[in-house]
Formats: sequence, C-alpha cells, structure tokens
Amino acid sequence: MLEKSFLHINGIGEKTEVQLWDLEICNWYHFLGAESLNFPKNKIKLLIQGVNESIKQLDRGNVNYFSNGLPTNQHWRLFKDYKADTAYLDIETTGLDIYNGIITTIALYDGTSIYYYVNGKNLDDFVDDIANYNILVTYNGKCFDIPFIEHYFGIKLNHSQIDLRYVLKSLGYTGGLKQIEKQFGLSRVDLREVDGLFAVYLWEEYQMNKNNNALETLLAYNIEDVINLEYLMHKSYNLKLSNTPFEDKLKMEIPERPNVPFSPDKKIISKIKRHRFLDNYFSMIN
Repeated sequence: MLEKSFLHINGIGEKTEVQLWDLEICNWYHFLGAESLNFPKNKIKLLIQGVNESIKQLDRGNVNYFSNGLPTNQHWRLFKDYKADTAYLDIETTGLDIYNGIITTIALYDGTSIYYYVNGKNLDDFVDDIANYNILVTYNGKCFDIPFIEHYFGIKLNHSQIDLRYVLKSLGYTGGLKQIEKQFGLSRVDLREVDGLFAVYLWEEYQMNKNNNALETLLAYNIEDVINLEYLMHKSYNLKLSNTPFEDKLKMEIPERPNVPFSPDKKIISKIKRHRFLDNYFSMIN
C-alpha cells in the first residue's frame, strides 16, 4: 500500500491523493510516468520531490520516514510492506501511573513466535529482543505502553507504531480493547472476567503467595491481548483498504490463531473475585 500512497508527502492531502487514484495514477511510478497532469505547478513540484524521496526511503527500509509523514489513523498503510518486521506488544503493570508503577509482565508476538517477560525473571531481556523489529502494533500504546516502557527501562523506542486505537476509531470503533474485541466477535471464554485491574490482583496473588497458577493466568491474559491485536490489525487493514481502489489486489488473509502457552486457572479467578468482593463489602459497611 505504501507505493500507492501520497498522503505522507508534505503538502499533499486526501483530496489530492483521491484525485490521483481517480486518474488511475495508482502508485509512485505511474505518477513519474504521467505525461501531463492538471495540477498547480507547485503541487506537481511537491509530488515529484516527495515521490522520488519515497522511492529512496523505501529502498533503504526507512519505515520511520513514512510513519512520520502519515496521520496516526493512516499508519495501517505501513503494515503489508513491513509485516515481517512487525511485533504486537502489550504490557501489564501495577497501575496507570507511569512514574511510580512497575511493569509486571510483557507479551510480544511477531506472527510466528510468542515471547513473554516477567518482572523478577527475564524482564530485562525485552530490551534486546524488541530491537529485532521496526514496527510495533499496540492498542493505546502511544499514550500508555510505549511511554511506560521508555520510562521504566530508561530507553527510547524509535520504532514506528501502529496504534490500533486511532485506526479503529477512524472506522467507527471506540472503547477499550476488550470492548473492541466484543464488537468483532472475539471471546475470551475463561478470561472474560479478567481486565486490567484484575491483572493487578493476579500479580499480587503471585507475589504474596508465590502462586504460579496466578502468574500463568496473568500471562495467559497478557498473551491473549497480543494475539487479538494480530487479528484486529488484519481486520483494520482490510476495512481501511475497502475505502480505496485496491481492495481486490491488496486484501490480506486473516492468520490462524496460535496456541496460547498458558491456561487460566478458574479456581484462582474465583478466589480473587470472592476476596475482592468481600474486601469491597467490608470497606462499604465500615
């Protein structure tokens, strides 16, 4: 899709891009080969410069050139060309405070392999592993996951990002990740009662009682996030593509769902629900 995009070029908007597509100028090379175009000279100059630079940057594999130029809700255009360099990312933390909270677990999935990192075990390995990718797919990662990671590890993630929150919002889907999943018919079955706050309770259960079943339930929940991000990325890509002339040529198949290496423990989930209910009850009557 990148070679068919003009929107990342400085001074070129959606109207001009659509006009080019309507003239059957469907990629950069068609534009360079066009004999005459009924556009203002200054716009032609911007397009020539931008197209030549785009070809150069694509050859160099400089995905940041395109992500810096595209609006956030158009970052889906990066996906097909750089899918092999993409990872789906989600973190669990002890709270929403970036400056005082800690990262408990991280899940990373590249469409082939699932990686997971646990505080107190192998969390620092994430810093080296994330360098193997050029694009990170998240949900609300621009506001939460990425800045939390950068502050916690004291690093800068220079990856291009596809934050599906913005892509899906442009398609009319709003809410948290779990709400979005339900709108797409995704069901978490044994994890349907677990959310971000419950994930904190699972970590506390693991820390205080050395309960490995709580940790495995937390990891199952965290990994479910990144697996569902892969599905939502492909669905978002295809839905956005349907608003272009290229749906038939560039539509992507939805990958098969991988197996999650951990299973949630129903007894642990019930135990935490029961204890938290009692805690809330007694706090109310006292």
